[in-house]
Amino acid sequence: MEPYRANTFKEILIAPCGINCGTCKVYLRERNSCSGCRNSELNKPKTRSLCKIKNCTELVGTVSGFCHECGTFPCIFLKKIDKRYRLKYRTSLIENLISLRSEGMNKYLEGESERWICRNCGGVLSIHIPKCMNCNVEYNNTNFRNVKI
Repeated sequence: MEPYRANTFKEILIAPCGINCGTCKVYLRERNSCSGCRNSELNKPKTRSLCKIKNCTELVGTVSGFCHECGTFPCIFLKKIDKRYRLKYRTSLIENLISLRSEGMNKYLEGESERWICRNCGGVLSIHIPKCMNCNVEYNNTNFRNVKI
């Protein structure tokens, strides 16, 4: 069986808030998949098109288009989604953005490849589902990046 949507770790798939859209269950699914927060608006769920972070006017003033460059980083919207992702998915978007800022995009994407590839089949793991969507092996996402916020 071919690994499920492998090779999805690209700069265009890193959302302004620090989510790797390449690990999103909506991006990874076969039918009605999303193209990622920073890609075209085609096939995008309404919640992604209306996202307060993605549509933030402060992002327009940044060079990179990522929240870590904003003068109010981390803002209230980012703190809210970060709290939800920490509790539900054991991932910190704020830590992701700090890592992205300190490591640079290439090194950050290398780390994402190590973090989100199934060790059993080589498929892409979803941040939202605690098992590989390709081979159904369960995994435990406990690897915070451990950077100071």
